[in-house]
Amino acid sequence: MGPSFPLARIMHTGQLLECSPDTPIAEAAARMSQNGVSSILVRDRNGIVGIWTEHDALSVDFDTPDQFQQPIHTAMSTPVLSLPATLAAGEAAIRLRDSGKRHALVIDEDGEPAGIVSQTDLALNQGLEPYLRLREVGAVIPRPPLVVGAATALAEVAARMRAQNADAVVVDCTPDGLGILTERDLVALIARHTTNTLAGDVASRPLLTVREDDPLIRAWDLLLEHRIRHLAVVSGRGKVTGLIGYRDMLCGTEQMYLDDLRQALEQRDRALAQSRSSLQLAERVIESSFEGIMITDRHARIEFVNPAFTCLTGYEREEVLGRTPRLLSSGRHDAEFYDRMWQSLAHHGYWRGEIWNRRKSGELYLARLTITAITDEQGQLTHYAGLFTDITQSRRQEEQIRQLAYYDALTGVPNRRLLEDRLAHAIRHAHRKEVMLAVLFLDLDHFKQVNDTLGHAVGDALLVQFTQRVRDCLREDDTLARLGGDEFVVLLPEMDTLDDVIRVATRLVSQNATPYRIDGQEIRLGTSIGISVYPNDGTTVEELLNGADVAMYRSKRDGRNLYRLFNPTPAPAG
Repeated sequence: MGPSFPLARIMHTGQLLECSPDTPIAEAAARMSQNGVSSILVRDRNGIVGIWTEHDALSVDFDTPDQFQQPIHTAMSTPVLSLPATLAAGEAAIRLRDSGKRHALVIDEDGEPAGIVSQTDLALNQGLEPYLRLREVGAVIPRPPLVVGAATALAEVAARMRAQNADAVVVDCTPDGLGILTERDLVALIARHTTNTLAGDVASRPLLTVREDDPLIRAWDLLLEHRIRHLAVVSGRGKVTGLIGYRDMLCGTEQMYLDDLRQALEQRDRALAQSRSSLQLAERVIESSFEGIMITDRHARIEFVNPAFTCLTGYEREEVLGRTPRLLSSGRHDAEFYDRMWQSLAHHGYWRGEIWNRRKSGELYLARLTITAITDEQGQLTHYAGLFTDITQSRRQEEQIRQLAYYDALTGVPNRRLLEDRLAHAIRHAHRKEVMLAVLFLDLDHFKQVNDTLGHAVGDALLVQFTQRVRDCLREDDTLARLGGDEFVVLLPEMDTLDDVIRVATRLVSQNATPYRIDGQEIRLGTSIGISVYPNDGTTVEELLNGADVAMYRSKRDGRNLYRLFNPTPAPAG
């Protein structure tokens, strides 16, 4: 619960849409719908002045078509909640909750927009899955669903959703079953200038459901599998009793987590006040816990630690009693990190997050830590209780999974998935800056003969050496990716002229001319290269990759071991 990694890791950068205050509402809605995002920033010459979200679409009168052409500033939300990119995700979740907002603008160190983060983004990155397995859907249903008939006018649907602060409505399309209309659906309808429409005509069907007694993890998996944000919850009799989404799970599990922790501490306090046998029982429970437990006085001097604390830190109980938790400090966190921790304890009575600590041996480890402030009957602070577990290994496993998902296992360079992400980002950057970028498709000539005659082990070693040669020819910001086999792609962002691109291609051909030496054998292979440039040869990922591929086959046809342009006489960039 409450991760401490910065917002920069989860914010949406590629989906940061902006418009002017005079942009018509329908045009803004169309841009949001086309890009599959839930918000658009409104900027004038002085900077960001507002934000228009899917929730704001509820204020549009669907009975008045002219309103679709009203400027966006008449319907936008202002001011915009701004959060620094370095802010911990857990703290961001608290800020959104306290402000009653669903979106926040993430700004960089210069105060410039860097991305957008939503409550859904935070929910997806809270690490809720283990906790969701322990709870049922019925535990987090916020309230009964808003249900309308199929013949309800769209304008009335929006008005009722706005009045009840609902982000979705169940549509009774009897006899065709139940459907659903969401804020995102209303944005799409605004984009299409849809008016005087009945709910049943535009509702999405069928309505996906879960039972009240299903584990929450099932609802979570269904949302991810179908890429939706709402599920209907049905009782044992098949009646719809609520709607559930990521936001409900985040709020619900946070509250359950706090309730569980508070309940555990209250049970411990009662046990301490009871008979000696009850006290001994409580102590045995704490001492047998696999979580490290540390209790300090109100001045943060350690009064108690359990055996798991010793196992995790290496410090015996006698070595830490009377000292402060600073002896575990890793030195990785700055004063601002600890200031936020103490502020959270002072204002909310608890702090949750991830923290780097140091064992007695000097080894660093990552801990998931929860600190709770304990008060007496008069509400006066008496103690702090800290519970922590070592999550270093699980983080390493997550990084390994990420490596497998985005990088080629043999050469270590990005795979097609990461290449396409970087190319899409480079295209957006090139469009804003009005600069050229180039895509080079590389294929080793006669590589199959190496595998067939010398074996795949030699072929793999050759690919690794080839990768290093290509890297030596590239800039730090360039990307080399392997698509598979002997096919590679080089992304050259922000190129000044086509001549600069050709120089890189010539250098790559020349670099590969030197024979490879593997297991005492000398191997000579050429490189056929195809080149496409933005914007002349294409403006999308698919167009640029396909263009470079076509040009590469042209280089093979023309004799191999050379480069060819997709368009031999492209116009200058800009």
